[in-house]
Amino acid sequence: MSGGGRKPEPELDNLSNIIKAFNDQFGGLFNDPSAVEQRIMEVIPPKVLADDAYQNAKQNSDPQNARIEHDKALKRVITAMFTDDAQLFKQFQDNDSFRRWLTEIMFNMTYDRP
Repeated sequence: MSGGGRKPEPELDNLSNIIKAFNDQFGGLFNDPSAVEQRIMEVIPPKVLADDAYQNAKQNSDPQNARIEHDKALKRVITAMFTDDAQLFKQFQDNDSFRRWLTEIMFNMTYDRP
């Protein structure tokens, strides 16, 4: 065995760091930061991962091209969520700092590095 029981610990730590960073930097921008946390951690990543163009780029391209497709996929996901969370959409569209942060977090959560 290769220490399979140890992997969730750093991942859990990483997730708690993401939530802390979100709350420290952007939590005050939202009426319901807990709902946005849940979207960031549970709703957005699977939708980004389900994007065909991003999947294709992950499998058949280099990290730079995968990043380009990821960023397009994330924008499509956020745009599709407009009716569910207009505040999240508005921050993503208008707040460069939040958009860069969310884009970086989502890429790190969804891209398997070789």
